[in-house]
Amino acid sequence: MENQNKMHSEAVLTNSDLSEQIKAVTKDSHVRAENTELMLSYQRGQINLPQYKLLLCSLYEIYQALEEELDRNSEHPCVTPIYFPSELARLESLKRDLEFFYGKDWKEMLVVPAATKRYAHRLRQIGKDNPEYLVAHAYTRYLGDLSGGQVLGRITQKSLGLKSGEEGLAFFSFPGVSSPNRFKQLYRGRMNGIELTEEERTGVLGEAVLAFEFNIEVFDGLQKMLSETENDNNTLQRHATHSKLDNGVREVAKSLQIPASLNNAFPLFRMILGLCVALATVGMGIYVF
Repeated sequence: MENQNKMHSEAVLTNSDLSEQIKAVTKDSHVRAENTELMLSYQRGQINLPQYKLLLCSLYEIYQALEEELDRNSEHPCVTPIYFPSELARLESLKRDLEFFYGKDWKEMLVVPAATKRYAHRLRQIGKDNPEYLVAHAYTRYLGDLSGGQVLGRITQKSLGLKSGEEGLAFFSFPGVSSPNRFKQLYRGRMNGIELTEEERTGVLGEAVLAFEFNIEVFDGLQKMLSETENDNNTLQRHATHSKLDNGVREVAKSLQIPASLNNAFPLFRMILGLCVALATVGMGIYVF
């Protein structure tokens, strides 16, 4: 915390633009977020459908909280300058993507890690107690979507074999923004013009760092969920294979008229018989090939 406060103070002293200060204090966190396992999969072009669907679920929870709080505080002097619902709002796009992948009952299928719930709770908390902190979250999320998010959109499209403009990619589309670069300049200019006390500015910078930390925790939580699901699937597959092998053993024992009592009583006998069944199965496969 001491180092974080020091970074905040140095940023305030070296540059008066809030956007540049946020960039300075979140530099290390930004690098860490890019090096999470989920983001590295994206950078390698190895994103798969289960990863993307779970990511959409978490993004929905996050943007629902963020945009509800921005709407509720739209007349707050710190929120009004950066309030662009027509150009930036992501919630409706996420609903379309989720319906495309999950169907009409998509809300009943939403699954998110605990980190996503904590992130959404924080957004609702500051919307109530410190609306000026919403500036940090809106900036890091929306301008990230307009920058690196566009690259991730192209990777998603290619990795999942989706056609350009096809449903399932609405989150990455900003039809209300004709020029992302010009809009980002406008957004930064509006944000830099927000009047903040020194205490409020320090709080906003701290919240920007926290926003990245929440994202890192969400990415890690999603990857953990995916790993657990994969392990469960592997376990089920192993059980299914063992079940098929046991059935094969019983059928062979039956065809050879081996008494069930003998088959059940001697594990070694069952193991040898199972090995014979497995070898015969492999041999048949090679022969057919």
